[in-house]
Amino acid sequence: MSVVVVRGAVAVVEGSGRVREGDVTIVDGVVVESADTTDAEIIDATGCVVTPGLVNAHHHLLQTAFRTLPGTRGIPMREWLPAMAAAYAEAGVDPGLTGLAARAGLAEALLCGVTTVADHHLTWPADADTVAMARAAADAATDLGARLVFVRGAARDDPQTAAASAEAIVSALVPDRAGGVSADGMLQVAVGPAGVHSDPRETFELLGEVAQRHGLRRRTQANEVVDVEIAVSRYGKRPLDLLEEWGWLAPDVTLAHLCAVTDDEIARVAAAGVSATHAPGCDVPMGWGVAPVRRLLDAGVAVGLGTSGGGSNDAGHLLADARLAMQVSALVGPQVPASDVLTMATSGSADGLGRPELGRLTPGSAGDLCLWDVSGIADAGVADPVAGLLWAAPGRRPRTVLVAGRVVVGAGRLVRVDEHEVVARLFERVKR
Repeated sequence: MSVVVVRGAVAVVEGSGRVREGDVTIVDGVVVESADTTDAEIIDATGCVVTPGLVNAHHHLLQTAFRTLPGTRGIPMREWLPAMAAAYAEAGVDPGLTGLAARAGLAEALLCGVTTVADHHLTWPADADTVAMARAAADAATDLGARLVFVRGAARDDPQTAAASAEAIVSALVPDRAGGVSADGMLQVAVGPAGVHSDPRETFELLGEVAQRHGLRRRTQANEVVDVEIAVSRYGKRPLDLLEEWGWLAPDVTLAHLCAVTDDEIARVAAAGVSATHAPGCDVPMGWGVAPVRRLLDAGVAVGLGTSGGGSNDAGHLLADARLAMQVSALVGPQVPASDVLTMATSGSADGLGRPELGRLTPGSAGDLCLWDVSGIADAGVADPVAGLLWAAPGRRPRTVLVAGRVVVGAGRLVRVDEHEVVARLFERVKR
């Protein structure tokens, strides 16, 4: 039996806004109320706030290899999409690149306190070995000790081909696993077209059938500027109207972005039990606007937080984007307090993945947590150290990160792999 005790924290954030003092005890990777700690590993949290591991509910890990590309900044999405596609074609997206990009993106995530990443993979070249690509991302997560939710996405793919690929990926990565979650909870498979702007009804229906057969979560993007424009011009309807017609407003669905939504649409999303993912680090620089998070929360919609990919948000730093979310929320309504945004980045994101054991530090939860040092000059004068995690020290990184009770970041450095080797291998493949 493995017992770990995190002791001496300034505060322990349990989740959903609950904060307490005292130890966090983890037995065999699971948080427990109490245990025999005679032979426990003690982790000193003096001067730290302890939070659940952050959950990045919307990322495109492949884009980690394509950050700050010339011609991809300050342009409309209709121009951004072909610019990114050209970069993918030049680099040659295959299992090797998929694994290297995932390895870099997941390493960055862990160093920023993110223990679970949902990777919405949308780029599948013709004749690609899609199972090998998915396995490469999964292997990268295993090597680093991170949790991965691999979303078999689609973007203008042949609907039948996308559905067959999704079936093959489920069979290869999580065979005979209800909900598409591995026995140890470290890997999950989901499905999701890019959006109504790129994929027809048939793709949504066929991937939905795969999800129903295996109990998978469904995810897509909605109400980015281009999404609304194309839906109206092509179908004469708004994106959420189409998603409702196509069977994609349901409790197993999470919608990313949701920038331009009306009060009526918010009510429909809430009534359908759909969850949402806010991605301000992508939406703001791309000029898509700010999702009305306060109105979504007040309507009863579960809202998570995501960074989106490196092609639109060059950092995978979820806590930094949580800070941004808090700041820009005042542009579209009452400011969302730090405690609510931190909840979005933890249990809110986890709930959208159908993973109630993640994003919390209550008995029965997974032993994923971060120690954030709040004893330095950046926190001098801070009255509320939990709120200070977001308000103070932009770019803050955790001192220690545990996943399933195992240390994966210690003293601010990766434990399992060499960070410089990860960087070097990616640059060898994608030369700049």
